[in-house]
Amino acid sequence: MTDEQLITGRIAEVASFADEYPGAVIILNGDASRVLFMSARGLQDLGTSLGELIAMGPEYHTRYFNPDEAHEYVPQVVSLLERNDLSFAVTLFQQVRTGPQQAFVWHLTTARLLAQGRSGQPLLVICFSTPIDPKSHITAKVQRLLDENTFLRQHSATFASLTTREREVLACLALGHTSQEIAVAFNISAQTADTHRRNIRQKLGATTNFDLGQYARAFDLI
Repeated sequence: MTDEQLITGRIAEVASFADEYPGAVIILNGDASRVLFMSARGLQDLGTSLGELIAMGPEYHTRYFNPDEAHEYVPQVVSLLERNDLSFAVTLFQQVRTGPQQAFVWHLTTARLLAQGRSGQPLLVICFSTPIDPKSHITAKVQRLLDENTFLRQHSATFASLTTREREVLACLALGHTSQEIAVAFNISAQTADTHRRNIRQKLGATTNFDLGQYARAFDLI
């Protein structure tokens, strides 16, 4: 069986039951750059046709997904392809443009390889994607985690300027501890604790306790 015959056969197999699922079933090519099949639920949500998706090729990703979040899920897809294991799957959150207004809606997506070619390379990737209820507490938690990850990347160099002791003191400050409490905890003078506090604020450019808390949460100090 040729690779083309395998692609045609697997797509036909999935298409025969894909519309029974309560979410979108998508089949991508071997490098996950192009859509080869999408179930009716997915086409309806995107407001397009399968022919249009196939014709747009890699533009599918930039048209329907939030590029600001790509750094979160692209590495997972790359690892899936590099691992090249039919039994391995990745699960990720994505913002997808759906509905008449093409507004971003959070989706939970699971992907794995569907088929390998005759030479053993990835041939097809299958995904199952379902929207998350915007009223769900999960949506807010996902956004908070993504915001923290963005903050971490943007401020990693600044955070690296802190000494080990300053990071320990930062954790205490984020938890609302006073200089006297910090002094007792680390067996230092209150004056030294105040010095650490000033140095931390200066290095981080932090003017409020909220700013300190952002660093502490993003860098897993609390």
